[in-house]
Amino acid sequence: MARIDELKEILNKASYEYYVLDNPTMEDYEYDRLMNELIKIEEEHPELKTADSPTNRIGGEVLTKFEKVRHEEKMMSLADAFSFDELRDFDKKVKAAAPSATYLCELKIDGLSVSLLYKDGVLVRGATRGNGSVGENITHNVKTIKSIPLKLKDKLNIEVRGEIYMPKKSFIDLNLEREANEEELFANPRNAAAGSVRQLDSKIAASRNLDAFLYYNQNKEVKTQEEALTSMMDLGFKVNKLYAHCNTIDDVINYINKMGQERPNLPYDIDGIVIKVNEMDLHNIIGETVKYPKWAIAYKFPPEEVSTKLIDIIYQVGRTGVITPVACFKPVFVQGSLISKATLHNEDYIKEKDIYINDTVIIHKAGDVIPEVVKPIIEERGSDAKPFEMIKECPCCKTKLIRIEGEADWYCPNEQCSDKIINKLIHFASKPAYNIDSLGDKLCEQLYNEGFITNVASIFRLQFSYEKLVNLSGLGEKSIDNLITAIDHSKNNNLDLLLFGLGIRHVGAKVSRLICKKFKNMENIMNASIEDIASIPDCGLAIAQSLYQFMHNEANIRLINELKELGLNMEYQMGEIKENYFTNKKCVLTGTLSSMGRSEAKALIESFGGSLSESVSKKTDILILGENPGSKYDKAKSLGIYIMEEPEFLEKIKQ
Repeated sequence: MARIDELKEILNKASYEYYVLDNPTMEDYEYDRLMNELIKIEEEHPELKTADSPTNRIGGEVLTKFEKVRHEEKMMSLADAFSFDELRDFDKKVKAAAPSATYLCELKIDGLSVSLLYKDGVLVRGATRGNGSVGENITHNVKTIKSIPLKLKDKLNIEVRGEIYMPKKSFIDLNLEREANEEELFANPRNAAAGSVRQLDSKIAASRNLDAFLYYNQNKEVKTQEEALTSMMDLGFKVNKLYAHCNTIDDVINYINKMGQERPNLPYDIDGIVIKVNEMDLHNIIGETVKYPKWAIAYKFPPEEVSTKLIDIIYQVGRTGVITPVACFKPVFVQGSLISKATLHNEDYIKEKDIYINDTVIIHKAGDVIPEVVKPIIEERGSDAKPFEMIKECPCCKTKLIRIEGEADWYCPNEQCSDKIINKLIHFASKPAYNIDSLGDKLCEQLYNEGFITNVASIFRLQFSYEKLVNLSGLGEKSIDNLITAIDHSKNNNLDLLLFGLGIRHVGAKVSRLICKKFKNMENIMNASIEDIASIPDCGLAIAQSLYQFMHNEANIRLINELKELGLNMEYQMGEIKENYFTNKKCVLTGTLSSMGRSEAKALIESFGGSLSESVSKKTDILILGENPGSKYDKAKSLGIYIMEEPEFLEKIKQ
């Protein structure tokens, strides 16, 4: 039908002019009118709908799972540089192999790598990077991104690569919408983009207003990286035009400094600059390692520091009663996230840093993740600045606070403090602890406030309140059925999860496993002496005293007996440790693994007798490197620690 072809051509051209050229030539009303006409024709004649139809942009395809696909050419990652000295070393090695080499510098978009495959000029597949060799088919979601052409200007068979990202404005709008719907907020635009392209329902991806820049293609006729970018623009792809051709490494460093200053003003997040040898024929001469091409490197910007005004200091009550001061400041973007709060740890921390309310303070992300107040700008302190004074009463129950000699924290000693109880319940149900699926933070708080749960044991009696639960706001029969089932299944959890879930001071997840391995069951733990507990490796006197005191408290003894009567497992099941490469190795993970989550990686390493810790030290054996690594990578390099990329990790874990 001629009208369909005409409509597709008009609408695709309008999308290209609006989303790629940023030069709209058609009114929104007219675009919507023509789109509705095309939708109606395709609904009446579904056999006429094609892969390049702009109606694919609105989503609608729903998958049951993601198909694994193998890339036609491996998607290699890049080595990172964190200093200009490292860039100069890179330059020396390049020039030693290819003295005539020049560089093309491109912005390192903080998003999600994507591969796009076109057959006869029509998009047939979009895939994530995955482990570099195998990714996931996300074609149904890629088609909803309006800047990605569904049909090229030429009928080429070609693969191109780029970065899918979420613009800052889209990120803010999305989180405002999620906040209004009482949904969990996304931490940053990169996480939001990654979560969006991995939706099984393409309508969700379509609603997220994603975008993409392309930077690589397989066209063997182009002679330079700069030509590759211009050729992709000619084909209809959106290319970031803020690249620079640099003749020397000093030119590269000048460009980096310039873009570092421009970074906060960009409408999207960047976390560095990619430097490539511009001349394609020199790539083979310079070569590559098993992991990285030697002709390219990614310079990572240092942790971003921004200033903002500290408006107030509020207080949170933890599950153990610890009172934590929290800084509330004017919201500010730090490394891609809109930050408005940061912990101030304790009274001593605030006084040592000389922080006043209404100060202008410097904010950054510790380890590229956790918001932190670095320091106040004393010279900008105004007449409205108020010295910090620690509160004397619990902000929740008004009980007088206590401070144990030799410790920095203040505590609420009231075991009936509502905030304390709620946080104990939240901790118990959380994934690292007893891992009760469907019982999230907000539901824990709601069930406590409605009087359904008052302590850990009452969670396992919720089934007897079924008729009342289904009438609660925001819940229904299916939700309650899932919750009751999850609670019942959790009773079979191993003993170390229960011990950790009880929230005993100083007894974390790792210590809980060590204790359970030693004593085998709850009865033995309850009867253990302080000396017996302290003799366990990594269990000192403070841990032993805390556990002993908990186990000899009458209320806690009643709680444990109650949990036993309710059918919770009180035995520790020793999983057989199979030895492999990771046995007795101390590992640290930095960045994001594409193949699994952090908890899964930790479980795998520990199943072979290894350990995964949070910080890099001289005792660390291996740093496992994911995408977008943080400062741990830099420290591991300086200490000479073995750095293992994800593909090698996956191979070693299977051996």
